[in-house]
Amino acid sequence: MSNQPPEKLEGLIAASFTPYRDSRIHPGIIPAYAAALRSQGVQGIFVNGTTGESLSLSTEERMELAQTWLGSAPEGFPVLVHVGHNSLPEACTLAAHAAQHGARAVSAMAPTFFQPGLSALVDYLAEIAAAAPAVPFYYYHMPSMTGARFLMTDFLRLAGERIPNLAGIKYTWEDLMDYTLAAEIDGGRYDIVFGRDEILLCGLALGARAAIGSTYNVAAPLYRAVWRAFDAGLFDEARELQVRAMTMIDACRRSGPSDLPAIRALASRRLGVELGPPRAPLVAAPAEAVDPILRSVKTMLAALPT
Repeated sequence: MSNQPPEKLEGLIAASFTPYRDSRIHPGIIPAYAAALRSQGVQGIFVNGTTGESLSLSTEERMELAQTWLGSAPEGFPVLVHVGHNSLPEACTLAAHAAQHGARAVSAMAPTFFQPGLSALVDYLAEIAAAAPAVPFYYYHMPSMTGARFLMTDFLRLAGERIPNLAGIKYTWEDLMDYTLAAEIDGGRYDIVFGRDEILLCGLALGARAAIGSTYNVAAPLYRAVWRAFDAGLFDEARELQVRAMTMIDACRRSGPSDLPAIRALASRRLGVELGPPRAPLVAAPAEAVDPILRSVKTMLAALPT
């Protein structure tokens, strides 16, 4: 690809859930799912990531889901595909497939079982990125799940020399100093996409202009209101709205060992698309936990400033 950096991402990008029916993937619902997200003001989709339970899916399932999303997304609705895998050949296969079918970008997290040092991680990612050389590549930084706790400033200095199509990072971590300094490297060359919904306002204050997250499936209008208030300089209003998002996420976290099943159930009901229960080892969130959160979300969205 060109030595010029690719156009940076903008706006709210939802991390998609994988739809299931009887524990099998159900790609037929994806066109309706994409349309519902677009109607809520979401501006793109990140497929087969943590929210999509990627490491619980087979390579064939991930390719079918990616291809369906890429064929179903409305015009001007970028689709980013996560292709990370503990098997490097499988990750390369997924990257090449995503590129072949028109992905806006591909992304990969660090391997999660045999955990490499920084230099070995960059070599691993370089092979994945080379399988889709004409497509922008984003490293998916999520140390809470992968254990790869490197500073992204160090990563970019090393990876920038070895990965020609490196576009940036999906930054799903709380080290806001590292986030900010990574965004400043090489004159701001890299696209450091903010990945924590619960502290989106912090990201905006530090210069984020694109964000990827799971609860954008549920409450995109709320986060758009946070963004509008911030851009208008209404910082007290933006903070109040962000606290509402935090309260919703906190309730989801308290619903079980993982917050994803509750967010998934909320997304099904808010968007009017039946995503089904998650795949094992995740278990469905109980209705008695989800129902009060849903009522709170509906009330919250109805009260948004116009």
